[in-house]
Parts: sequence; structure tokens; C-alpha cells
Amino acid sequence: MKKSLIGVVVLSLLLYSCSISKPVRDQRNTISGTWSLDNIAYENNQGSFKAVLFNDADAICFEGSEWYFRDNNSTGRYTLKGGSLCSGGDRYIRWSVVESAQSYSSQLQFKFIDERRKDMSGGLGYRLNIASLTPERMILKSNAVVNGETVTVVYEFTKKI
Repeated sequence: MKKSLIGVVVLSLLLYSCSISKPVRDQRNTISGTWSLDNIAYENNQGSFKAVLFNDADAICFEGSEWYFRDNNSTGRYTLKGGSLCSGGDRYIRWSVVESAQSYSSQLQFKFIDERRKDMSGGLGYRLNIASLTPERMILKSNAVVNGETVTVVYEFTKKI
């Protein structure tokens, strides 16, 4: 009797420690779905920038891109439109929301996977700070260093219905 009670307590603690917090779960549920990346802006510096985002394509290629996040298996994709400057098509990702240890905000993190959901990046990925998140709008930010100065890249999304 005591062994089974101890087993149940240990199992409960293990399951509780592996679960995600309610705020993170709520953010995952809000992010789940299809979004349009409407605008990319830069803070903390003046001038114009030519940026390659996520080691993939120029920032201009991402404007108007469609992002899909599936929360039940943490996979998704973003789709770039093809053109003279952009190699269009789907890029598959595995994503999650993590509570940042360095700040009070959460972060959206993702890494590239192939069509069969296999890691393509050796475990390396990207983290974007969740600056604002509502059911209709999401603003993500990431920092980059340009000529020794920090520039914040701002990604503005709207939810598609």
C-alpha cells in the first residue's frame, strides 16, 4: 500500500514538473493558427538595412509571408512568395513558447525541420521575444548587432481568419 502511494506521488510530481505553465499554455493557444507577417521594422538605430532573416532570405521577402503554427504537435511552416529577389516556398519549423530567464516576457522559439519533421539545423534555432500578443495581433522582437550597435528587429503579425 505504501509503495503504491509513494509511486503515485512520485509520478504526480514528475508529470507536474514536466508540464508547462498556464501563461505559456495560453500563449501557445493564442499563437496557434495562421498569421500574416505584415511589416518588419528596426528600432534603436537609424538608416536603412539590408537584413537576411533566419539565415534564409532578405527581410523584404518575409513581408506578406504566411506563418502557420499547429500547437497540438508543435510544428508549423512559413511560406515566402517567390520573386526576382526571393526564393519562394514553404519552410517547415518546430516551435514552442518558453519563459525567458533574462526578462519577464516569453519567447517564441523555432528551428527548421524537413517535411518528415526531422531536425535540419543540428538543434540550432531562433528565439524571438513576444512583445505583444492578442488573438488578432502579435509583435515579436529580436536583437542583432550592426557595426557594434544593437538593432532590434520588429516583426508585426496579424491573425488570419
